[in-house]
Amino acid sequence: MSNHDNTAFRPGPATGVGSMPGQDAQEAVKTVVGTFADGQGTPYLPELPARGPGADMIGRTAGLLVDLYARVEPSGWRIGDRPGRDTRRAHGWLRQDLDALEEHTQGYRGPLKVQAVGPWTLAAALELRGGEVALSDPGACRDLAGSLAEGVRTHLAEVARRVPGAQLVLQYDEPSLTAVLRGQIKTASGYRTHRAPDRQTVEAALRDLFDVHDGPVVVHSCAPDVPFALLRRSGVDAVSFDLSLLTERDDEIIGEAVEAGTKLFAGVVPGTDAALSDPAGSVGGVRTLWRRLGLRPGLLSDSVTLTPACGLAGASPGYAREALAHCVRAARSLADNPE
Repeated sequence: MSNHDNTAFRPGPATGVGSMPGQDAQEAVKTVVGTFADGQGTPYLPELPARGPGADMIGRTAGLLVDLYARVEPSGWRIGDRPGRDTRRAHGWLRQDLDALEEHTQGYRGPLKVQAVGPWTLAAALELRGGEVALSDPGACRDLAGSLAEGVRTHLAEVARRVPGAQLVLQYDEPSLTAVLRGQIKTASGYRTHRAPDRQTVEAALRDLFDVHDGPVVVHSCAPDVPFALLRRSGVDAVSFDLSLLTERDDEIIGEAVEAGTKLFAGVVPGTDAALSDPAGSVGGVRTLWRRLGLRPGLLSDSVTLTPACGLAGASPGYAREALAHCVRAARSLADNPE
């Protein structure tokens, strides 16, 4: 199991998933910190994929890898022999983001979330020299996970240096994890799929990546059928998911997870421009879930953090700001009236 104490983790009432629209790091960080500081929730280091390769989810995390380098090919990101233009670009974007974060968190004390792509989504996306993804080669998966662990450790230390009052929360984005587990990741030809890795191997890799950080670890997936049970066995502290994709067949395992201390980051606000209901309406699904699980209403505010359903990269800047603020208001509504 993980070395984290789940019961001590108080993630705060609201946060965002990670990505934001636009290309202005100062503006994105200012929005996120302004929305969630002062006890309103958990600020986070935003990602701005609209800037291009190296600012996207895969490219940003590829830039964190140690002794592995990736470049952009027509088919996607591919591991190469040496750092090139794309690696330098990823490093440059991240420096800009960290500079903005440092500037807007002067004197900040409290939780702060940083995100990286998890080992299995990364293995399903990064191509080896021959064109197949790393998932096709168990040895490559191990090397990738080891490199990612070192890179994330270094990244966390840099964020801690720049924001010394932060209690860091580490989020791994694993939207492809379910497809990996089901053997649904297509080969380069598109005619076959890669064999699913052994579940114990998947759990072990996740556990090792979780143990990089001695604070709380969250796994996010906005795909259907998030593997709650596997993530809990791997020692995760919280699972971030799109609430609208849950079905009643998930109830038992979610109930067990909550009772064991796993927190829920419930995506209740659409990730792209949409009409927002009143804050009380946005949390109706959370209350319904709680009643179905038969859990005490008093557990709600400690157990559930409200978020958008997914990243906000595809939203308009105005909607993104409103969506984050709406999560804060909805969380307040939930705390005031959990039943």
